[in-house]
Order: sequence, then C-alpha cells, then structure tokens
Amino acid sequence: MYALDSTTIDLCLSVFSWAPFRSTKAAVKLHTLLDLRGSIPSFIFISDGKYHDVNVLDHLVPEPGAFYVMDRAYIDFERLARLSEAGSFFVTRAKSNFRAHRRYSRAVDRATGLICDQTVVLTGFYSRKGFEAPLRRIKFNDPETGKRLIFLTNNFVLPALTITQLYRLRWRVELFFKWIKQHLRIKAFFGTTENAVKTQIWIAVSVYVLVAIVKKRLNCSASLYEMLQILSLTMFERTPINQLLSQRPQTSDEPMSPNQLSLFE
Repeated sequence: MYALDSTTIDLCLSVFSWAPFRSTKAAVKLHTLLDLRGSIPSFIFISDGKYHDVNVLDHLVPEPGAFYVMDRAYIDFERLARLSEAGSFFVTRAKSNFRAHRRYSRAVDRATGLICDQTVVLTGFYSRKGFEAPLRRIKFNDPETGKRLIFLTNNFVLPALTITQLYRLRWRVELFFKWIKQHLRIKAFFGTTENAVKTQIWIAVSVYVLVAIVKKRLNCSASLYEMLQILSLTMFERTPINQLLSQRPQTSDEPMSPNQLSLFE
C-alpha cells in the first residue's frame, strides 16, 4: 500500500528564477510515493512549483494488487482508469462537484460512522468518458472531527470501514515531509542552480532512507531523530554503529566524597 502526495518548498524568486510558482515567489515540489509498510519512499519526482500534482500519475508504473491512497488533487478519471486497468486499487476522496448515479446500496452499521456504501457510475460527460467502469462510493461521518467524508475506490472486496481506515494512513506521508523539513535542512540551500537544489534534496532523502534502514536492521528502539543526532556527532568515530546506538548513559556507583559540595541543596 502506498500514499501519494506532494509538499512545496518555498524559494526566493529573484535567486531561483528557474522554479516559478507565483508572481512573487519561487518553489519546488517534492512528489513522493511512500511505501506504508515501512514509511520508505519508493518514488520521488522533483518539479517546479507550478507542476500540478495529478500529472505525477503519468510517471508512476502501476503495481498490480497495490493500493494507492491519494487526496482529491489526484482525481483525474482517465488516469485513475489506467491504474484500474493495470490491476491496481486506489482510495481517494470525492470532490464537491462529483456527479454519479447510484446502482446499488449495501447495508452498513451506522454505529461505526458509516452512512452509506454504494456502487455508482459516473454521469459527467468527461468523467464518464474517462472512467466507464462502476465505482464504489462510501460516505463516512468522522467521529473525531465531525466531518462527513466521501471516499471513492475501485475495490469492492474490502469492508467499507477498512477503506476509511486505509485513507487515514495517508497522513504518514505528511509526517515524512514534516520530518525531512525539520531535521534534514532543506529550507536553506547551498547552491542556487536547479542541479544544486535537487542534489541537496536527494541527499536529504537518502539520509532519511539510510537511517530508516539502520533502524530496521538493528531493531533499534530509538526514534529516527535520535539516531540522526547520534550519527551526526559520531560520524568519524571507529565505534561500530550498532554499539553507538545501543550505548546508554552510565551512572557511577562510587560514593560521593564528603568534601564535594552539592550545588542543589
């Protein structure tokens, strides 16, 4: 299962003129397909700020049997049809102007927050032309936020409540963006060319992946941030990494000298 999303990294337009975004601002977008089995990016595409998110679907190679969890920015029924034809599944949210005709309704347990579970066909001219197969529409009242959400998927096997839970996992890609922005210093760049910016972003992503691999292989209980701090301070030491990450602060068992003054009494 994968989560697909993008994040925008703001730049100065007068310095990074090759990355236009708005009239007074430049930016690059980091499009990421995150493997939710281990929160590891399996696909990354770096573009300028004006590049629309939905165009990234043209660069993906669909994996049969895989689930792609996306937000509403990726709704393009012709592109989603290509995912479906490849044997992949998608879970996304419907836009406000979504138009469809109901064919069938399944029974749901409203105590779980589910409102309806329906099989629908698209009625819009262009949407119907792009995606002719039936879709599954699930309405859900989120008990945490009180919002009514409408999900669309081409999977008719999983329970409706499971589909809503799959969409919750999309938040992990947001946590990935937050982590690399906070801890890997990609807000300030050492170069101003397109190659320099992309190189620094790729280095940051590579560091994240390497630290995650070390955490997995050593079965380390420390967080990725803690591991990053330890490795950054001991980069040139000869101590093996597994020993560095397993070391804990040691307390001395020696009695305190009676001549030693206590500063906290």
